[in-house]
Parts: sequence; structure tokens; C-alpha cells
Amino acid sequence: MSTPRTDQRAAEDPPGVRFGPLGAVVGFLVFVELTSGVIQGFYTPLLTDIARHFGVPDADVNWLEGGQAMVAAIVIPALAKLGDMVGHRRMLLVSTAATAVASAAMPLSGNFWLFLVAWSLQGFYVVWLPLETALIFSRARATGHPAALTRRAAGLLVGALEAGVIVAALAAGQLIDVVPLPQILWIPAVAVAACFFVILFGVKESPELHGGHFDTVGLLLVALALLGLTGGLFLLRVNGPGSPLVWLTLVLGLALFLPFVRWELRQADPVIDVRMFSRPALWPVFLTAGLFGVSVLGAQAPLSTFARTDPVEHGYGLGATSGQTSILIGVYVLTLAIGALLLPVVTRFVTPRWALVGASLMVAAGYLLFLPFHATYAQTLTNMVVAGLGSGALVAALPAAAASAAPHGQTGVATGLTNSVKTVGGAIASAVFGIALATHADGSAAGTAGSFSGYVTVWTVCGLTALAAAIALLFVPRTAFSDPAPTASGG
Repeated sequence: MSTPRTDQRAAEDPPGVRFGPLGAVVGFLVFVELTSGVIQGFYTPLLTDIARHFGVPDADVNWLEGGQAMVAAIVIPALAKLGDMVGHRRMLLVSTAATAVASAAMPLSGNFWLFLVAWSLQGFYVVWLPLETALIFSRARATGHPAALTRRAAGLLVGALEAGVIVAALAAGQLIDVVPLPQILWIPAVAVAACFFVILFGVKESPELHGGHFDTVGLLLVALALLGLTGGLFLLRVNGPGSPLVWLTLVLGLALFLPFVRWELRQADPVIDVRMFSRPALWPVFLTAGLFGVSVLGAQAPLSTFARTDPVEHGYGLGATSGQTSILIGVYVLTLAIGALLLPVVTRFVTPRWALVGASLMVAAGYLLFLPFHATYAQTLTNMVVAGLGSGALVAALPAAAASAAPHGQTGVATGLTNSVKTVGGAIASAVFGIALATHADGSAAGTAGSFSGYVTVWTVCGLTALAAAIALLFVPRTAFSDPAPTASGG
């Protein structure tokens, strides 16, 4: 039986661990995440141009986010489970092919609603990082250091993702002035097509395929529940809390989780093993993913609009130009990449659990600093750097932690759940923040600019949810997410 001192050493990542033959696979997957970054960054500067091209109001652009969220509700649990059953690489190819077809359909769309369908189906890319993490962990088992190598690889993958976001956003902003909109949309389509062949020829399959029977009924039940929940939250943001349809959809979505859980508990091979939510090393990870989704997915648009708000007219905001705001966002994304790349360095000195706790506390500090310090560009930039470093570490650490703590044969499902729960957290936050920004503290409607009380709500909720995540992670067993200690014989 190991002493606590031995467990502590085992919980920290040994600096001498190397990728070895796994390095080639990680290198090819870095290209995949660069492509994911292209998808996530390229279209953002073009959203207004897309609305003008199709002749729709800016508000209709909200349907794009809602469409991809609904596709993600089905894609993540289905392909994550199939990855564990028949191969993570195989499902990477399937999801990349679907993303490539959707990306190519977007410049060919003749109207906004066809574009919306193609945009939504492009959301197949959301399962890439969970599948990649599961594939790396599976292949790293033979090295004896799967947790440490997976964390190191996850840091590189997320760093590549954020680099892709920055490069794509900058490129799109420059190219739109010289290349017509339908033609410029071929750039991400070509990148995704190239990504398919990189996976096909460069990535080897997971060595462990578990087979089994696919739980179609379970998938249908969880898809309907998630569609109801995310659809209701989207309608809440669009129609407001006064719409009966909003609450009917939300209640129906939540109610459908009950038959889903009851069905899954009776299955020998469920699509999602709901018992994982009670495992000591996993429930804090899933809770953290949901709470983290509040800030990483729900708070970015409010931060951008706060920067653009004129302080002379409204008494708050930075009055930043579009160029200054893009620098602010670019620095934030850069700190995400730095935070992800620093994760494996930090875990050489502290246990992975404490690295997660520290990252969550950085996110909490970054957003709570907004409460006293939000009057200047420098203050806002500082706050976002602090939050960004913690957020980048969490983006990389959460799927890696889920992979290392998952039951054997459920790695893909566990990593996929971190994305699913994070998406739900972001959807809830987006709806709540939208309502908060639309009203003043006294309940009166805000004008064109979001209300100051709404921004205070955003900062407070983001800070407190990150703090709650840090507290939840304290309940994780001390040496969770770590590779087992070597035996006395050196085995």
C-alpha cells in the first residue's frame, strides 16, 4: 500500500514523460484543432455581412447559434458512444465528412434558411475534441502514463484551436473587403476537406474497440430532452420570459430526462452511463464543465458589447472602437491558448486536482475583478487576461480529467459529456444574460445598449459559478486524474 507521500509524487506529472510514437498522432490532431479554430473564428467577423447578403435583420443571426446547439445535442452523445464502440478515429472521419459537406453547402445556399440548415449541420465539429482526447488516452495506455500524456496533448490541441481562431478571425476581417461573400466561405470548406484526409492518412485507430449494442432508444430520449431544453432556452432569449411556448418547451425538455434516466439504468450498455454522475472523481468534473460553460460560452458577447458601449452617453462602458474591441478579444483568445499550454507545466508541480481548482479560481477572480475595476480599457484587459488563463487551462483539463477518471470502455462518453454539459451551461447563461441586459435593475426595459445592472449580473454570475466549481473540485479524491504510482519493484 503506497504512503501518502508516494501518492503525492505519483499525482504530479513526471517531466521525463515523452510522446514517443504517439507524437505523430498528436501532430496530425493539432491540424484538426487548427481547423476547428478556423470554423469557430472565421465566420464571427462576417455575421453582419451574412445578414446583409441574405437580406435578413441582425436578430435572425441568433438562429445560427441555436441551430448548432441543437445539432450538438444529438451529435455529441451519439458519436462519443459510437467512438467507444467502433473507433474514435472512425467517428472523427464521419463527423469531419459531415462538417465538410455542410461547410461546402454554405456558399451554395440560395437563401438564409438553407444557409441555416448547412450552418447547423456544420456543428458536427463539436465532437472533435472529445473524440481526440479519448483516442489519445486509449493509445497512451500502453505507455503507463496515459493521464499525463493526455493532459500534455490536450494543452497542445487547445493551443492550436485558439491559434486557429485568432488567425481565421483576422484573415476573414481582411479578406471580406476584397473577396465577395459567397466565395470567401469556401475557405473553411477547403480547410475541413483537407482535415478529412489528414485524419484518414495520418491518424491510427484506438487500439481498444469495445463493440456492443447501440442504445438507440436512449439516444432518442436524451436527444429529445436536450433539444427541448436548449430549444426552450433559445426561445427564452428570443421571445422573452412572457411567452408560454418558452416555458412549455423547457418543462417538456426537463421532464424527458426522467424517462431517459430510468431507461439508461436498466440497460447493460447504455448510450450514457448515468451512474458516472455519481462517481466521486467524475461528478465534480461534469458540474465544473456546466458551471464553466456559463462564462466561456455565455459571457463573451456581453464583454464585447460592454467594450463598445459609450460611457459619455450611458455612464458606463469603454467606448472602444471595433479595432480596439477586436484587440481585446484577440488578447483573451491568446491567453486561452497560453493557459492550455501551461497546464502540463503546472501539473509537474501540483496534482491535477489542484491545477483544476487553481484554474477555476483564476476564472472567478477575473470576473469578480470586473465589479470594482471596469472603468478603463487597461482594467478590462487585465481582468480578461486573468480569466482567460484559467479558462484555457479548464478547456484542456476537463476532457483530459474525464478521460482519466472514466470507467473502462466509456472514455469517449465521459469526454463527450464535458462538452454536452458545458454547452447546456452556456445556453442557460446566454438566455439569462440576454434578459438581464435587456432590463434595468428597477425592471424597466433597457434601450439599445445593455443595462449596467445586466453587466453586473453577468460578472457576478460568472465569478460565483467559477468559485462554486473550485469548491466542487475539492471533493475530488486527492490523486484523481493521475497515473498510478509505480510499484516498489519499478513496475
